[in-house]
Amino acid sequence: MARRRSGGITIKSRRDLNMMIEAGQIVAHAKANMAAAAAPGIETRELDAIAENTIRKLGAVPSFKGYNPGMSMRYAFPATICASLNDEIVHGIPSRRKLKEGDILSVDCGAFYGGVHGDSAFSIGIGKISEDRQRLMDATKESLDRGIAKVRAGARIGDISNAIQRYAEGLGYYLVKQYVGHGIGYDMHEEPQVPNYGKAGNGPLIRKGMGLAIEPMLNIGTAETKVLEDGWTVSTADGSLSAHFEDTVIVTDRGPVITTRLA
Repeated sequence: MARRRSGGITIKSRRDLNMMIEAGQIVAHAKANMAAAAAPGIETRELDAIAENTIRKLGAVPSFKGYNPGMSMRYAFPATICASLNDEIVHGIPSRRKLKEGDILSVDCGAFYGGVHGDSAFSIGIGKISEDRQRLMDATKESLDRGIAKVRAGARIGDISNAIQRYAEGLGYYLVKQYVGHGIGYDMHEEPQVPNYGKAGNGPLIRKGMGLAIEPMLNIGTAETKVLEDGWTVSTADGSLSAHFEDTVIVTDRGPVITTRLA
């Protein structure tokens, strides 16, 4: 999810650091189970059930289910995952919709474990997909990796933002600017914001112990977005394709620790 609220910005103990890693690994297992099941004919609500079952079996609870940021939302988010298809960027609500050959499915998933959160997103092609769709997903994933590579104590949030922007726009893609990454830890959405665009050397200082959820969203046709009638789902304004990748990262003396990729 790309909403944000204020909260703490540093992990306060070794125990909480370990819990952050565990929460991230639970999300990683849920992602792997969903990716294995994502195929033509499966309903997005079935993937939601897979994610919730995985998260609860591993002793955590879904971060998204029942989440309400208290802004303009008419109702709390009703599911464990956000399932967004093709031109949908983020916050898609799982339903009876069936995946089709050639779709891009973007899934966002969070888990709360031991008092802290893990949050991650990925995009996957369903069946055989076109080259332009594969290139979009590859570029989005690489944008994330380039942002993560800039995470270190003493750097600035703008260093992450600029690395993402330079790579993505250098390939001709459009970056979503209305929805950004965020701090994460004791709350799912904390300060600081982590935009996917900006100037290197600018922005809040990155400090040891910070948890950051970095999440580039790349579009083929426009950076503009619109919110659909359900009040949650965000799509591209022109109906062009979008992809989304996200990982939770902890800042340590040894560099970034990515919690949401399977160890």
